[in-house]
Amino acid sequence: MADGELKLSERTLPSRVPLLIVAVNALLAIYLLWRAFGPSPYGDPLATSLTAFEKANRLTVFSAQLAPVVASDDERLMGLLTSRQIAVIPARVDYTLDLSKMTRASMAWDEEAQRLTVTLPPLTVSRPNLDEGRAQYLREGVWITRTAQDDLTRANTKLAEQQAVEQAANPVLMNLARAAAKDAVRQNLSAPLQVSGHPAATVVVRFAGEQTAGQ
Repeated sequence: MADGELKLSERTLPSRVPLLIVAVNALLAIYLLWRAFGPSPYGDPLATSLTAFEKANRLTVFSAQLAPVVASDDERLMGLLTSRQIAVIPARVDYTLDLSKMTRASMAWDEEAQRLTVTLPPLTVSRPNLDEGRAQYLREGVWITRTAQDDLTRANTKLAEQQAVEQAANPVLMNLARAAAKDAVRQNLSAPLQVSGHPAATVVVRFAGEQTAGQ
């Protein structure tokens, strides 16, 4: 009986060897994938952050809807025909960050405090996008020729664009855009830092010339 049991074990052993090899190979593959893509306690936070910036490239952080109110006058026939047009032309401006300008010099990592400090480049304000399809016009004049009307519209469009540029640079809007930019960068960097092996890391974002305290 003992001999029979021994012979049975000898017959079943070869069938288990391939399964053992498959299991070892699977564990090895999982380990290699984890080493390549999983969290690493030795991840470089600066390199990780730069990679995140490269993926974002140019980031729109804030948009403002404006409504310039402008007016233009027109005279013809030596002042005998006068006309005036008042226009309200909706406009939108976008505030963006050019993250391709970010380098390792733009960041500082405090290992002890687990804190990443990021200094951003200045915001870029886009050219106003005028929505003349929703513009509202008020015209004054006894007789406004077609040519005069076209000239008034062109003049008001130019004035509206200039006014929108000035409004976009308003300190209140700029501060709102900067705050939105800081929040966006914090969110974009928090997850990559955690994955790279820094779950307790904090991100402090500022623009050049700003103090980090109070952020």
